Amino acid sequence: METMIGVIGGSGVYDIDGLEDAKWQAVNSPWGDPSDDILTGSLNSVKMAFLPRHGRGHVHTPSSINYRANIDALKRLGVTDIISVSACGSFREDMAPGDFVVINQFIDRTFAREKSFFGSGCVGHVSVAHPTCERLGAACLEAAKAAGVKVHNGGTYLAMEGPQFSSIAESKMYRESWGADVIGMTNMPEAKLAREAEICYASVAMITDYDSWHPEHGAVDINEIIKVLTGNADKARTLIKALPERLGHARKTCPHGCDHALDFAIMTAPEQRDPELIAKLDAIAGRLL
Repeated sequence: METMIGVIGGSGVYDIDGLEDAKWQAVNSPWGDPSDDILTGSLNSVKMAFLPRHGRGHVHTPSSINYRANIDALKRLGVTDIISVSACGSFREDMAPGDFVVINQFIDRTFAREKSFFGSGCVGHVSVAHPTCERLGAACLEAAKAAGVKVHNGGTYLAMEGPQFSSIAESKMYRESWGADVIGMTNMPEAKLAREAEICYASVAMITDYDSWHPEHGAVDINEIIKVLTGNADKARTLIKALPERLGHARKTCPHGCDHALDFAIMTAPEQRDPELIAKLDAIAGRLL
């Protein structure tokens, strides 16, 4: 299989420069409209696809993003590996604004989003005990170091619904009682859906602030966030450019099983499956259905 890297860009990251044969293309999905057209091309001869999570011009809120359509559209294009890039707040003194964190765990506190491709008529249960791909995360870590970015290896990302930032009480609870390292609004249900789609997924969190727990930094200041965001976006583009040589052209079977996550996940008997839902799952679960 040929490698195709899919990058989902968060706040401040709306395109990738340097792509060869770059073009924006619309991808139709039975799950609705993706956040935007998808920029496709190649970098160092490795195929790439870039999707701005909030749409160009930042038109979608974290809750209004059609996560299912986004993942389905990338799967239809042939994406084998998804790199999620997103802004976040930090609960750790040593994880400072401007640093990056390669996430390896999530706490999902979202409640207003569709979180699965499966449902009544075709029930499926995948494991997200290890929600990110260790192989892909290692490649992101190496790419970040090569790009000169200060990066932390591993961290727990708390996904909140938003769009408001945390209260001080919430921030302290997430930090002190729950043991979260960073907080953001967009990586869930994205990571869960990527697992259902059998696509390797890695999350690179770009720290912009200390949320509201830090006694010396006060509440989140959107003006300060934007300043850090601009610098982080440049670092993210440099990191992305360093990925193709680390992932290579030939895509082997994932040693962590991401590309076979559905092997034992579908529970509904074939004769009981809803034909309409099965048709919508053609890209996501066509390997088995």
